[in-house]
Amino acid sequence: MQRTGDLKLIQELNRSIILDTIRKKGPISRSQVAKNLKISPTTVTSAVNDLIRNGMVIEDGVGRSSGGRKPVLLRFNPNQHSIMGISITNSYIKIADMDLEGKILRKKIHSVNHLYGEEIISFLMDIIEQFVAESDRLAFCEGISIITPGIVDSNTGMICYNTKLKLYDVPLREMVESKFNLPTYLDNDVNAFALGEYYFGSFSSYKDIMYLTIGDGVGSGLMINGAVYRGFKGSSGEIGHTTVVPGGTKCECGNNGCLENYVNWPAIYSNIVSSILTKGRDTVIKQLIDNDIRKITPEIFVEAINLHDTLSLEILEELVSYLSIAISNTIHLLNPELIIISGEVVQDNPLLIAKIRQKLSKMVIPILKNEINIQSTSLGSDFDLLGAASVILQGKFRFQL
Repeated sequence: MQRTGDLKLIQELNRSIILDTIRKKGPISRSQVAKNLKISPTTVTSAVNDLIRNGMVIEDGVGRSSGGRKPVLLRFNPNQHSIMGISITNSYIKIADMDLEGKILRKKIHSVNHLYGEEIISFLMDIIEQFVAESDRLAFCEGISIITPGIVDSNTGMICYNTKLKLYDVPLREMVESKFNLPTYLDNDVNAFALGEYYFGSFSSYKDIMYLTIGDGVGSGLMINGAVYRGFKGSSGEIGHTTVVPGGTKCECGNNGCLENYVNWPAIYSNIVSSILTKGRDTVIKQLIDNDIRKITPEIFVEAINLHDTLSLEILEELVSYLSIAISNTIHLLNPELIIISGEVVQDNPLLIAKIRQKLSKMVIPILKNEINIQSTSLGSDFDLLGAASVILQGKFRFQL
């Protein structure tokens, strides 16, 4: 004898699958949904009635008839409900209201200001509280989606390990849900970016992907056969802590010569400043910042590269060398169909991608040489918030990839 809970779960799953079909295929009739999914018209009609009542789906005109009454067409309605997306980095917290197609309705960015541990969690709670207080769409909010660097257990909603922010075993999902009474989802940021490319980007046809991001740290997300690969403890994708310089610079993780120490933005910034102040190197960067080193940003660095600045091109070559070692190892180990790279030093920097492709063509085994497919993110500057949105689309609505 089936339990009521089992029947309810089946109904919820059917509703999610039907909603996702309407989202992808709409405008579409009820009968066509039933045919596509091979489920009964009665099941579809019941689920669609629920979806129309809560505003997820609307009727949108009529289709052609093959004899008899013309079918009423259904369309996904992303505007009625919203998502609160939050991206935590080592330097800022970004928070936004978005519709169910990732359109940003309202956004705020807060500097972390060197907060760590309990202080940054308290700061996060204050940000959410303020954002919620200013919202006029809270009744329509389907939940809060939080993404963060580090090792995250998405099942328990726990930040397990983040050395830069000094966060260890923080039950963040439980804390947010209990305070704001909204369903909350938590995931690693780069896993979320990979999901974002599926839902909102140009790479939804790929099933085996490595997503690599360069910022305050270096991380990667892996998708294998269309599913996020998390590893035994949720720590897969820690490419920033793979060794590229044996016996190199000591990393805060305890290892030596980690990739992150050589290609993250703080390392790049330090290299530029040292070259200007200690080595007296001439560079167009000095003109771009009016000789104020505090104004050096990733965007300035990329601009100097595009102006063919000698120093910036030398630093770029170093980045390419270290990144290529790590990416080559991943190609030989996992053979991803696509490698996506994002981050401020990647944005508007086609030379970086081109040089990595060129370097890898000399490093990988011959059979893979012509199959190297490296692209920059297709999501634009708000890729992090779109990643957060995709976590809740998959977690709450069970949308399929």
